[in-house]
Formats: sequence, structure tokens, C-alpha cells
Amino acid sequence: LGQWQLGRASDKQQMLQVVDAVLARRQAQPLSAAASSLGYDWSQGSGRFLNRPALLLDNQRRGPTVGVRVLAAFQPSDGAPLLVDLGWLALPGDRQLPKVLIPSGPQSLSGLLSPPPSTGLALGPAYIQSAPDRWLLTRVDLPALSASLRLSLAPRVLRLDPALPIGYPRDLDVLPNTLPPERHRGYAVQWFGLALVTLLISLYFGLFRRRP
Repeated sequence: LGQWQLGRASDKQQMLQVVDAVLARRQAQPLSAAASSLGYDWSQGSGRFLNRPALLLDNQRRGPTVGVRVLAAFQPSDGAPLLVDLGWLALPGDRQLPKVLIPSGPQSLSGLLSPPPSTGLALGPAYIQSAPDRWLLTRVDLPALSASLRLSLAPRVLRLDPALPIGYPRDLDVLPNTLPPERHRGYAVQWFGLALVTLLISLYFGLFRRRP
């Protein structure tokens, strides 16, 4: 388990380094690149948001507050439709879904193409059709959403540039709801320490303690 935690820390550290390099260069790829791979790329292009329900991804933290991430289907001028992350909205205590405004008309977008948020353990349905214009997602299940929205969604999501004047509060943190590398390293130390203590206790009872 300690080795697994170290592996997770290494994978996430490499991912953060890749994202930092992409954000430093900001060498824009067309939005059609969303269908080409599962890595990270800076992208920009034009198109329009489709007349589809807003997708509100549940259990998303921003600081100490829990809310939803607003996703919307976007059709680029060239390429397959993709989901655009418009930002974050707080969810009140009664869990009443907030009203969402999806931009209309032609749009020029830029942002970070990235894999969709990790699904974790896929328990229960991927979404609930809470209202005709708003669906509440428990995870981003692209095959299920593609079938329900009658779209062939690209495998990557566009994390919208925070500098653009549309959408909601957002950033380009690729680890917003998961452990950073240093936390994995801390857990690795705990597991290695537990293994050492277990070994010492076993040696004490197996070799050094006198039998009656």
C-alpha cells in the first residue's frame, strides 16, 4: 500500500508538470483536438452551445464550500461536440439546483482540454433529470451522456479559460476534488511505518518473548 501511494504521487506529480508546461506555452490547438487523445492541450476555437440541458456535476468543492460544476454541450465550427466546463456554483443547504445561464449565439472559446473528472466508484445512475433544462450528474459518464443527449461527445472536456467573461467562478486546477501528490506521500509514510511496527511486534512475539 505504501508503494501504491508513492506510485499515485509520482503519477500526479508528472501530470501537474505536464499541465504547467501546457499552460506556460499556451500553444493553441483547434477544438477538434478534443477527439484525438486523452492528454492535456491548450485549445481555442469558435462555435455555439447546443440546445441541451445544463449538466451539473455534484459534490464539487471550491475552498470549504460544496457545490456543482456546470457543464454544457458545445458544437465547434470544426470537429465533434464536446463538454465545456463553465465553472462552479454553490449549492444551498436544501440542495435546490441553481438556475444556469448557458451563453447563446456564436462563441469564441479558449481553455484547457483535459480528461473528464474521475468517476471513482460508479454507483447508481450517472445522472438524474432533475428538470428539463438541468440534469444533476453523479459522475461524467460520457457514453451514457452521449446516448441521452443524442450526441457523439469527444473524450476530452474543455476547462474554460478563467479570463473569459462568460460562465461562473473557475480555475484550471486539475486536482480540485482529489488528493495532491504530497498527501499521497504522507499516506505512504504512514503505511511504511505501520509495516515496520507490525514487523517489530511479530519479531518480539515470535523470537524474543519466552514461552510459559
